[in-house]
Amino acid sequence: MSQKKAKTLSVLDTQIRVVPVDKEDYISLTDMLKAKDGDFFISDWLRNRNTVEFLGIWESVHNPDFNYGEFDTIKSQAGLNSYRISIKEWVKKTNAIGLMAKAGRYGGTYAHRDLAFEFGMWISPKFKIYLIKEFQRLKEAEQAQLGWDIKRNLTKINYRIHTDAIKNNLIPPELSKAQINFVYASEADVLNVALFGMTAKQWRDANPGEKGNIRDQADASQLVCLANMENLNALFINEGMAQEERLKRLNTTAIHQMKLLIADHGIQQLEDK
Repeated sequence: MSQKKAKTLSVLDTQIRVVPVDKEDYISLTDMLKAKDGDFFISDWLRNRNTVEFLGIWESVHNPDFNYGEFDTIKSQAGLNSYRISIKEWVKKTNAIGLMAKAGRYGGTYAHRDLAFEFGMWISPKFKIYLIKEFQRLKEAEQAQLGWDIKRNLTKINYRIHTDAIKNNLIPPELSKAQINFVYASEADVLNVALFGMTAKQWRDANPGEKGNIRDQADASQLVCLANMENLNALFINEGMAQEERLKRLNTTAIHQMKLLIADHGIQQLEDK
């Protein structure tokens, strides 16, 4: 199982780690247990017959390699006073994927979010509600960050293609570094004028109090269009098209694409992130 860095939920003053495993979220039962009053162990939850039946149903839905033979044996013993089973034994015998005992930096017992929510009821109904609410808040924050990353990265998709076209076709070897930078800036403004109707300097002069640059203020539709135009401009440069003609063609393309993108529901959802 591939794992990434843990994140933390704060549920009724209890800090609970969440570890992504194979694109799924696993929540620390060990951390959740800190919110339980009195002596209570994860093994107590696992020996309950209702718990075993619930785990078996979950595994049957999500785990094609679940060992039903071993599960039936465990289920027949669940609830007996003499019955005891650890998380490691459960996983080893049934080949379960919903629970795991983890060693190392983020050590402890973890459960898939579906099972962790069920475990939360054993802490208290109030705890379960706040756990779900806090987990939802975490996922909404992740989606908002993802939306921002997509917006910022869209303009970088074709960046290398665009700059390589400029370097290979517009910059003679004898130019100085300052002259080379001027050519790059000039070509960037071809895209700025075609899409935004102004150069980067004109935008800065008109918006002296704004942070960043004209592209930092672009919405998702504009950034999608800009990424497409970078690729198209690189093609025009490679074909030897004059800058004035490229500007006209790019402006026509920008108008057409923006009309389509503004009407696109998926893009509108991205802009709302």
